[in-house]
Amino acid sequence: MIAMQPSAGVVLGTSAGRAGPLLKWRDAAPTSRVMVVAVMVSMVAFLDSTVVNLALPATERDLGGGLCLQQWVVDGYLLALAAAILPGGSIADLFGRVPVMRFGLVAFGAGSVLAATAASPGMLIAGRLIQGLGAAFLVPGSLAMINSTFDGAHRHAAIGTWTAWTGTAFALGPLLGGLAVDLLGWRWIYALSAIPMVIGFALTFWLRAMPRPARHANLDVAGAALSAAGLAATVYALIESGRHGWHPGLVASLIVGIVALLAFVAWQRRAPHPLVPPGLFAVRDFASANLTTAFVYGATAMGSLAIALYTQEVAGYCATVAGLVTLPTPTMSFLLARRVGARAARIGPRFFLTTGPLLAGIGLLLIRPSAHGFNIVTHLLPGMTVLAIGLVLTSTPLTALNLASVEPSRSGIAAAVQNAVGRTSALTAVASVGLIAAGTLTDTSFARLLQVAAVLFFIGALVSGLRLAKSSGTTESARVEVAAGVP
Repeated sequence: MIAMQPSAGVVLGTSAGRAGPLLKWRDAAPTSRVMVVAVMVSMVAFLDSTVVNLALPATERDLGGGLCLQQWVVDGYLLALAAAILPGGSIADLFGRVPVMRFGLVAFGAGSVLAATAASPGMLIAGRLIQGLGAAFLVPGSLAMINSTFDGAHRHAAIGTWTAWTGTAFALGPLLGGLAVDLLGWRWIYALSAIPMVIGFALTFWLRAMPRPARHANLDVAGAALSAAGLAATVYALIESGRHGWHPGLVASLIVGIVALLAFVAWQRRAPHPLVPPGLFAVRDFASANLTTAFVYGATAMGSLAIALYTQEVAGYCATVAGLVTLPTPTMSFLLARRVGARAARIGPRFFLTTGPLLAGIGLLLIRPSAHGFNIVTHLLPGMTVLAIGLVLTSTPLTALNLASVEPSRSGIAAAVQNAVGRTSALTAVASVGLIAAGTLTDTSFARLLQVAAVLFFIGALVSGLRLAKSSGTTESARVEVAAGVP
């Protein structure tokens, strides 16, 4: 784990006893404070991206809106997060890590309150958009703080620890969401998420002075506008087509979105200060890691949403039971992630990034929807277990490869790009759910969604198998990452 710097001026004896935990926190090493704040605020952002899945049926029963609303509740958050996460890093450079993080915390908390009190679908979606915007400033802000606080091998270990905790939050989200829905109601998943935001905001005032922001940093406004417009127009067309069909307005929206995204790619090649440095993708392993990330995250998002909705709306199970079936993923991660990481550091990630997605896809195909009584133990759990093994074989080597493929000074932007790629892929996959399901979730459409998600996993395995060399990623930095327990 991380080798923390020794504290300066630690209070001893009776003074320490009187000081209590607040003074101990004040006297904690700067690295300790940064890690606590960075992990806390990022965990909530990642947790929220999955915790809502189990609340979607209850939300739809209360507010109406059908499958289209359920898609927007997920994609409203992902859209704002994907569009703003890369500009968020540049804004943190311009105005300072901590002030931007505080803005993100306030925005996330405000969005949580709006979503918790939503009286209409539009109000809920607005709350989700604001939450996503706030999260976009939390994730790169926390990474930027870690990069500027830790140096050398400690920086790599810190990023690994940050990834481990956020990955745990991502995996536990569905179970926590199910419990909250059944015990308290769907609105409480938003109300409760505001509490750690308040705590995180208070803790930022205990941080010591951070390095001054680089005032010469520049924000790629044109790139941010093109990516946001492209994502918004494309996602709008994909979601609404499931409800209204492909009328001329939606076709035009799709065309505008695709053109804007192509223009974004072209602009990044000649922009003086691009959001995504094109040179990064000239590194074969970095490009391969992010291409694999796109297929794996898209498949995971589509499969997770389909399973969460089907188990409740079609099979008739409660939210808590639907959340319990996700436990194989964090369980397998806890048992195997560190071993997988250590082995991947020795033999390279190609075996794992080929075998893992293959197993994940097979796991989805093992799930058997049944019109004559769907049994979670026999029809769902075996496939979920195989899926979980595939994901744990994939996630650690994939994160380590992404970070190890670039020099240490660029680990922050490498992590931010992988997050942006993953969220954008998940955004697109969720937007396509209604289209693939033909607007209604049935045994047949559920099986079709699982098949499409499995194909995405298989393509991810093919990309890794063809593009990665046997020794890819076995650098010293990769060994540091996996030793830190990257999930």
